[in-house]
Amino acid sequence: MRIKHMFKKTVMDIRGEERENTPEVPDNLMRKCNACKAAVFVDEVKQNHYICPHCGNYFHMPAYRRIKMIADRKSFVEWDAEMEEQNPLQYRGYEEKLRALQEKTGLNEAVVTGKCTIKGISVALGVCDCRFMMSSMGEVVGEKITRVFERATEEKLPVILYICSGGARMQEGLVSLMQMAKTSMALRKHSDAGLLYVPVLTDPTTGGVTASFAMLGDIILAEPKALIGFAGPRVIEQTIGQKLPKGFQKAEFLLEHGFIDKIVERDDQRIVLADILKLHENKGQNSSTSKVAELHISDKSNGNTVWPKFIPSGSFTPWEHVQLARAKTRPTGKDYIEALFDDFIEFHGDRHCGDDAAVIGGVAFFHGHPVTVLAQEKGEGTKENIARNFGMVSPEGYWKSLRLMQQAEKFHRPVICLVDTPGAFCGLEAEERGQGEAIAKNLYTLAGLTVPVLSIVIGEGGSGGALAFAVSDEVWMLEHSVYSILSPEGFASILWKDSKKAKEAAEVMKLTAADLCEMGMIEHVIPETEPVSRENMEDVAGCLENGIADFLEKYSGKEPEELLEHRYQRFRKM
Repeated sequence: MRIKHMFKKTVMDIRGEERENTPEVPDNLMRKCNACKAAVFVDEVKQNHYICPHCGNYFHMPAYRRIKMIADRKSFVEWDAEMEEQNPLQYRGYEEKLRALQEKTGLNEAVVTGKCTIKGISVALGVCDCRFMMSSMGEVVGEKITRVFERATEEKLPVILYICSGGARMQEGLVSLMQMAKTSMALRKHSDAGLLYVPVLTDPTTGGVTASFAMLGDIILAEPKALIGFAGPRVIEQTIGQKLPKGFQKAEFLLEHGFIDKIVERDDQRIVLADILKLHENKGQNSSTSKVAELHISDKSNGNTVWPKFIPSGSFTPWEHVQLARAKTRPTGKDYIEALFDDFIEFHGDRHCGDDAAVIGGVAFFHGHPVTVLAQEKGEGTKENIARNFGMVSPEGYWKSLRLMQQAEKFHRPVICLVDTPGAFCGLEAEERGQGEAIAKNLYTLAGLTVPVLSIVIGEGGSGGALAFAVSDEVWMLEHSVYSILSPEGFASILWKDSKKAKEAAEVMKLTAADLCEMGMIEHVIPETEPVSRENMEDVAGCLENGIADFLEKYSGKEPEELLEHRYQRFRKM
């Protein structure tokens, strides 16, 4: 009963009302949610990972609480717990403010760093705490972050940083600004050693931290609705004199505009981080000299797959192959990802301006070995077709795939590309953003990857838009897929000034799998006993699984120079 009365008094106090002779609420028993304005028990919030039990709003989380949430029990060992503070500008009152905050928060500075394990995997961990001067970056913060990367490089550890910050610390002037360069340089050395870095952006992440180590991760995660931006909303509004749109600079805004890979709920972060770490275990070799670790495929392949003999039936015309390749019931990239790979984690964004839904990209396990998977995706059903632009890739999609190709090179992961596009998107905005240059960069990058690359045409392979995913060591096609210089409609329109002659164009284009195999343009044709659909794809998926296992066993053992020369000669002879 007494607790009930205390709760009632607290709510009334929040509303500004006064009652005489009402029991006082002990300090820190309750607080008000800044989102829904409800009164909440502090202990309940703490047990709920600092999330409002009423509306799901995220409260700021103290550093040691985050560490407890993420790290294996009793595994965290702190680094650089005591560091001497400086006052480079001799700013009045600064030293006193630091001492007061240290006493109030129990922290030495705005970031806690150290080493721990997450589900048994060792990692260097840093966690910012916004209770300490809004986790602004002064010399000590910059030094601790730099030391994390330096020590992680020496010990060949991945780095995870939980980041929140108000930006550079004004009281330290240019010394604070220089921490942006210092941390970025240490991060570069860590990256050059082939090691993983995952920043987790929390509310708020702004200023010089955003413009340095916060946005330089291999994989960038964020908490829901976190404020992320270089200049804060208030600064922007005062500068340009305009009211910002709702949701501007929130994590969801950044995901849509291609700057982060994934938004992860707080309750899921330990699991997601563990999955990412597992996909990147034992990756500390120099990418310029190392070859992909040789696979040890057990039950699914003996390294010498016997491909089903492909005998063209002749019962389908080229135009019928085109229609089957475009069939709405035909499996798309995401169907094959689900059928062929384990623990796939999708990553988003081109790090430039957007996230093209026509490309699905991420990392997965294939028979226990990490691979990068890139798929051109048309979608299923009209609504998803439109959302994914019918598989017509924009520059953002090629930039996203380019980023993931480069990431695969760094971590020595084979690349599997699933090709299915009528062609690159040819809209005005695509040309304005450099569609041709984006495709060219993909061709150039694929040509130089020192990891195995396999491309499989699962539906349509249209023009340069498809080729941007098919500069590889081998190219395979499903029996009823097609691969051509242009769509039959476009071919007929250019040569005969009549797109209605698409059927006749298909007859002369030699775009079927059988034609291209005979011409030596592709290595294998995967038979379709009957035209493949989502309901009957098991046999095709099984054949692909065995074939991919064989491919990886064959190519993963090759030295980088041998792999590059093989790929060069494959296209040189065409």
